[in-house]
Order: sequence, then C-alpha cells, then structure tokens
Amino acid sequence: MVRDVTPLPPLTAIPPDLQTLADYERVAERHMPAASWAHVQSGSAATLARNRAAFERISLLPRMLADLRGGHTRLTLFGREHQAPILFAPVAYHRLAHPEGELACVRASAAMGIGMVVSTLSSVPLETIAEAARDAARTLGVAPVPLWFQLYLQEDRAVSAELVARAEAAGYEAIVLTVDASIKTSGFALPAGVTAANLPGGADRRQTSAPGGRILFGTRLADDAPSWDDVAWLRASTRLPVILKGLLAAEDAHIAIAHGAEAIIVSNHGGRTLDGAPSAIDVLPAMAEAVAGAAPLLIDGGVRTGTDIVKARALGATAVLVGRPQLHGLAVAGMAGVAHVAHILRADLELAMAQLGCPTLDRIGPACLFTRAS
Repeated sequence: MVRDVTPLPPLTAIPPDLQTLADYERVAERHMPAASWAHVQSGSAATLARNRAAFERISLLPRMLADLRGGHTRLTLFGREHQAPILFAPVAYHRLAHPEGELACVRASAAMGIGMVVSTLSSVPLETIAEAARDAARTLGVAPVPLWFQLYLQEDRAVSAELVARAEAAGYEAIVLTVDASIKTSGFALPAGVTAANLPGGADRRQTSAPGGRILFGTRLADDAPSWDDVAWLRASTRLPVILKGLLAAEDAHIAIAHGAEAIIVSNHGGRTLDGAPSAIDVLPAMAEAVAGAAPLLIDGGVRTGTDIVKARALGATAVLVGRPQLHGLAVAGMAGVAHVAHILRADLELAMAQLGCPTLDRIGPACLFTRAS
C-alpha cells in the first residue's frame, strides 16, 4: 500500500489506544513525511532486530509479598538526582517530527523528570533548549532536569572547543562524546526549514566515491577520524564530566577510563553504523566486568519497556537512554506525546519493580533474572 504523501497533523489529545511505545511507533509513521520517517527508522536490519531480540530473550523472576513501602525510582548521577534511570538520548533534527522540535522534548523532559542529552545536530540552538528547560521548570515549580550535551568532534578542534564552551555557559552538566559515528553511510537530505542550528557552517563532512577513485581509506574522512588522543584533549578542555557514547568492546572500556572518561554509554548507535554489531544488552555483562564499578555504565538501543530497564539494571547498567521513541511521541502529539512516552516508561518500570519485589533501584540485580539455575 502506498502511503499518503501528506502527513497527518499532530494530535491535540492522546487517544486511549496509545498505551505502549510500540503503539506510538505504529502511529507516528502517519504523522511524518515519508523521507523523514525512513531516515528516523533507518539502520541495519539485522542489528535493529538484534537490539529488540536481545531484550526479549531475557526473562525476569517475580518475587511475591515484598515490602514496597518507601518505593521510588530515584538515582544520583554526577551529584544530580534523577527521578528515574531514564534519559532522552541525543537524536538529531527533532524538527523532522514537529515544528517545535527539541523545545517540545525538553519541556516534556521537565514535566516528567527525565534528563535529556542534546545533540550537536539539534535543530534548535543548544542555548535556546537550555533556557526552555529552565522556563519549564519554573512554570512547573520543579527542579530543572539534568541536561547533557552530546558532541560530535568537528574537523577543526577550535569549533569543537567552542561547542563545549557554549554548552558549559548554557548550563549543561556533562559532555557526551559520540565515538562510533564519525564514519557511517548517509544519503538523507534535510528538508527545507530543518538545519543543524549549532553548526551554521554545515553539519556533515561527506566522502563520495567513484569507480577508480578513493573509497574511504586515504581520504580526509578516514585520516581525520577521532582517536583516543581526541578524548584526552577533550578531557583537558572542559571542567564537565566526559562520557563516551558508542563503546561495545570491553577492552575499549578500559582504555576509555584510562583517558579520563567518567561514564560510558554502551551503544551500537541504534543500529545505524556497523551491520552485524552486537546489541548493547548482550555486551553489557562483559563491559560491567571490565569497568568493575570504576565508572557508571548506561546503555541505549532498543529500550522500549520498563522491563527492558530492569533487565539493563540487573546486568550492570546504571541507567538507559531512549532515542527514536522521542520522535515517535513528538510526531504524534508534540510535547504531550513525548511526555506520554516518558510516562509510559516510568509507569511500566514501577510496575515491573513492584512485581519483582524491588522497591528501589539498588534492589535490582542478577537475582531478578530467570535462569535454569534459578
């Protein structure tokens, strides 16, 4: 069936049949232009499927008659209290899904107490997003949510340094350096009205090839790809915690900590880079063993339910990040849709914890997982 080329406008009320993140994904396609939807959902089919299948293979073991008094989902990261072990992952170009873009998402973050990681490739300037977060917190009478800034290293270190300085001045509380996406395929052209608002000089360095010419090796894109030296440079260039996003190998976790990383986000970039990469949840136990508590581990990729969050915590993660569902909620119903996505996750997490007999996050551990030995 051919899709209608005219997307539906965002809904003004949440219909009762939207009860899961899968529901939002199903409906969101009708509310986005076909090319934008294809870009948001794109990735290696094998890796995308693996991200979900890996969570679904893990079973949980309920425990009955636990004392749930005083239960909550709060945790502390870098001295800041989070209401739940969930952050909105850095996702580029929110205005692909809704005219308000990142502003709607950060207002939903404030309403639901969910931290947000703002992308270098945001379609709204990073300062404007931070101010919107503070305004929303004042309006709601709550503490501002933690905001982190995701950095794609630029060809000129001076440009990267300027982005970091802007983030510091705007009140961001950590720098998340994405290390797994400097070399990847992309053929998407931004529609009119959507730009990389933090990079007026252009968002991407691209390499195209022709028969007989250089493909990748020997080009500037490959020769100038970020290295561990860049991590050390960044660590020395900011007072903020540095978090590396995009590690899957346990040995890289050792190297990251040696270079000053204060946390690691285990990630395969939502299945958008290496075809055949493992899921984050599959490599998490080895990463946790390698890090041995020296730094918090977070994961993203395929997190869609509260039970997914419990599984990640049980295997060694401190928190999870959620990417595409932001845009699904945004496309369907703007700020209200994103807030509802966050509410679904938080409610599902609390329900799962209650059924597992875990009133607080520190009670979640390997004993929550079902194995034959259980």
